[in-house]
Amino acid sequence: MSPADTAVRAPDVAPAHVRGAFGRLLRAELRLVLGRRRNIVLLVGLALVPLLLGLVLWFTQDTALGGQGPGFVARVTGNGLFLVVAALFLCLPFLLPLTIGIASGDAIAGEASTGTLRYLLVVPVDRTRLLVVKAAGALAFAAAAVLAIALVGLVAGWALFGVGEVTLLSGTTVPVADGVLRVAGIVAYVGLSMTGLVAVGLFFSTLTEVPVGAMAATVVVAVVSAVLDTLPQLAAIRPGLLTHHWFDFAELLRLSPDPGVLAQGMYVQAAWVVVFGSLAWARFTTADVTS
Repeated sequence: MSPADTAVRAPDVAPAHVRGAFGRLLRAELRLVLGRRRNIVLLVGLALVPLLLGLVLWFTQDTALGGQGPGFVARVTGNGLFLVVAALFLCLPFLLPLTIGIASGDAIAGEASTGTLRYLLVVPVDRTRLLVVKAAGALAFAAAAVLAIALVGLVAGWALFGVGEVTLLSGTTVPVADGVLRVAGIVAYVGLSMTGLVAVGLFFSTLTEVPVGAMAATVVVAVVSAVLDTLPQLAAIRPGLLTHHWFDFAELLRLSPDPGVLAQGMYVQAAWVVVFGSLAWARFTTADVTS
């Protein structure tokens, strides 16, 4: 066999030093995103939501909280597991989108504004690989944001109200283990529901060197989507809006959850990720950021 044949049939495997460089770049990005003081403050702020909510309910024993929410807040004093659900419900309309919009909007624009993006690309670092690393960092922060709410909510709910059998929205009671799995599923669903917003933020972050502009645009998309979702005249497009399926996690608190409802929400998020991820890739790989 000739050397040429060997070259043609050789497997297309990235050199070890390339894989190692990607791993180092990813670890550096995760340390940057999760260790940045601003991001830590944002995570602490989100974590305070379930703690403050639990303390308010514990001191006042107000199980209604103005009647807001589909019974989530009203159930907290009876079972601490519902503090996780109630906190996520309260954070979803604005606090979570705001926090994730800040992190994802800063992913590329933040590097561009400080001039470090030019140095990264001169090293050189492949633009697609760098974009993947930035996306991974933003997704990691989104996961950390949801987990911060969930873990503090679980601990605070357990300490303040205890954890027992879970009464579902239909009134049926299920064992604690079943309830914990359902709440874990809710946390996972909410986390996955943020992926579309991360992709939107990443795209806007490739358009500008002003991080605040990318952050604001990302949050505006979430707010506008929520507003449009309230208009019955737009019933034809509402199922495809970014925020339309965010609260479908309530399906997991029914006796027999409908997988189709949950899957539809994930399909919509996947579509937003594909569209805006592709736009971000097209923009970032062709933009002149080295001049």
